Amino acid sequence: MKLNKIMLAAALAFGVSSLAHAGDQGHGKVTFTGSIIDAPCSISPETVDQTVDMGQVSNVALKNGGKSAPRQFDIKLEQCDNSTLKTVTTTFEGKASAANKDLLGIVGTASGASIAITDTASNPIKLGTATAPHNLGAGTNTLRFAAYLQGDGASASVVPGDFTAVADFKLAYQ
Repeated sequence: MKLNKIMLAAALAFGVSSLAHAGDQGHGKVTFTGSIIDAPCSISPETVDQTVDMGQVSNVALKNGGKSAPRQFDIKLEQCDNSTLKTVTTTFEGKASAANKDLLGIVGTASGASIAITDTASNPIKLGTATAPHNLGAGTNTLRFAAYLQGDGASASVVPGDFTAVADFKLAYQ
């Protein structure tokens, strides 16, 4: 009889512990976002919204309109169909610098510098102005750009600190 009670207690203990293991063994959620656009190419998810780390730039390098080292960034186009539209231009827009309306202004505790965006040939791209057309190939295309920090000139005081700048881009197919 005592043995039966021990066996019954053991069976109940094992049953309860197996129920504890049968509970939540992991869960989560997957959210899919995006948009459908009227264009001959898709923009890759990793380049539609991106951050370019400009690094820690010395204020001395920016004195008298000096420039930082350029940092490359790409806009990758996927699944392009170039049967009707053969080229694409890119226009960058954002809050212009107070010192130079063609450059992107910075905000934060740093001041006295602006962001310049260039094409693959290191030609500056003015804010709000379309780039030269880039020929589209069928399939994948990469639009290459670079950006650098530029001091606002001899009369500007370059103040150290953190900064951000946001440029939106628009593609136009021809």
